Amino acid sequence: MENIALYAEIAKFTVIAAGLLIGLGALGTAIGFAILGGKFIEGSARQPELTPMLQTKMFIVAGLLDAVPIIGVAIALLLIFANPFLSAIAG
Repeated sequence: MENIALYAEIAKFTVIAAGLLIGLGALGTAIGFAILGGKFIEGSARQPELTPMLQTKMFIVAGLLDAVPIIGVAIALLLIFANPFLSAIAG
């Protein structure tokens, strides 16, 4: 019976950790995109002739910025579906 309670406790904290990973990753990315877009528009307004170069660099940084929530989702899925902490109580 205590193994079931321990399993439920680990599953509970795993779901909380997965939610925090996904939520905070999305929040950080949203803030990053807001800053990136604002600086891009500001730079384009100051020097319109540099807009194509700035746009290329903006998309490169946006692609790198997207990696953060994707990695967070991958780790969250690992924790949910292949939880390494449950092996401690299985054996």
